Amino acid sequence: MKSLPVLTLAVLLLGCARGDAAESHGASAPIPSDAAVATLAGGCFWCMEAPFEKVEGVYGAVSGYAGGNVENPTYHDVGRGITGHTETVQVFFDPARISYDEILEVFWRQIDPTDADGQFVDRGNQYRPEIFVSSPEQRAIAERSRQALADSGRFKKAIVVPITDLDVFYSAEDYHQDFYKKDPARYHSYRNGSGRDQFLERAWGKDRTVKPAPATGFKKPSAEELREQLTPMQFRVTQQEGTEPPFNNEYHDNKRAGIYVDIVSGEVLFSSRDKFDSGTGWPSFTRPLLAENVSTDVDYKLGAPRTEIRSTGADSHLGHVFEDGPDRTGLRYCVNSAALRFIPLEQMESAGYGKFVASVQGK
Repeated sequence: MKSLPVLTLAVLLLGCARGDAAESHGASAPIPSDAAVATLAGGCFWCMEAPFEKVEGVYGAVSGYAGGNVENPTYHDVGRGITGHTETVQVFFDPARISYDEILEVFWRQIDPTDADGQFVDRGNQYRPEIFVSSPEQRAIAERSRQALADSGRFKKAIVVPITDLDVFYSAEDYHQDFYKKDPARYHSYRNGSGRDQFLERAWGKDRTVKPAPATGFKKPSAEELREQLTPMQFRVTQQEGTEPPFNNEYHDNKRAGIYVDIVSGEVLFSSRDKFDSGTGWPSFTRPLLAENVSTDVDYKLGAPRTEIRSTGADSHLGHVFEDGPDRTGLRYCVNSAALRFIPLEQMESAGYGKFVASVQGK
């Protein structure tokens, strides 16, 4: 075994293969019975759920195991590599809004398709990439998609992802489902140290990003319309990924009770209950009020990777999340005031945000 950097060793101890002591959580929202299903393996299933669940037309993703020869496998045995299974996700989607072929386009942008022996820091057959198909139609589409990737010349090495008829998919233990939401600090620590995002940035560059689902009923205005609606600073921050000056911004020292919403779409982002004084000069929060309204991406603008945060519906740049926050979550969501609009508690009902009043009041 090659010597590994200290960070990588820490990730191995913390990462996807070390969830046995995690707390059990309830299942995600119900998925429609008529949803189409794609079954895909791409290494750590924590890292495969998150990007799919932010794609328009996807109802949700379920972590589990496929491709093995043992009935009802446990995470412990799969992790030891003795069942033949690989960590897998089933992606449930609306085929009227996104096709199976487009689902595969998302898949290719999450993995190293030239590595059959694992994915990134996770090594072994239990992390092998694989496409499991449930019909001749899926097989034909998958084979065509794989060949198109090979013909594109994007990767110098051969594409080695097998396409296999699905036998049985077993859902993973409950604590693995939506892990990126349940334990974001641990998820980001693992992901940032795994090497996945660094590889994907090199391989795909500007073609890597899959735009998240828009907020219900919201249609993002054109750039020209946004220039008229927003101040120059608001436009630069939200649309051009700029950063406003520290301390010289609207909300860094705001102590009033209320919620913070996206300046473009009005989608709910943060609560005053989770705001704290980080001393940085920007509004800082320990967590989003609605986790599904805040998506993440990797930002290399300063050289080293940082975790960028964006609003899900408007796709506005908000700021970055760091792992130096208070003990409550260990996270610091550092947000530009220019990306936010503050709704005071006493105005939330009249502004249409009445259902969040109790959460702001702590009830």
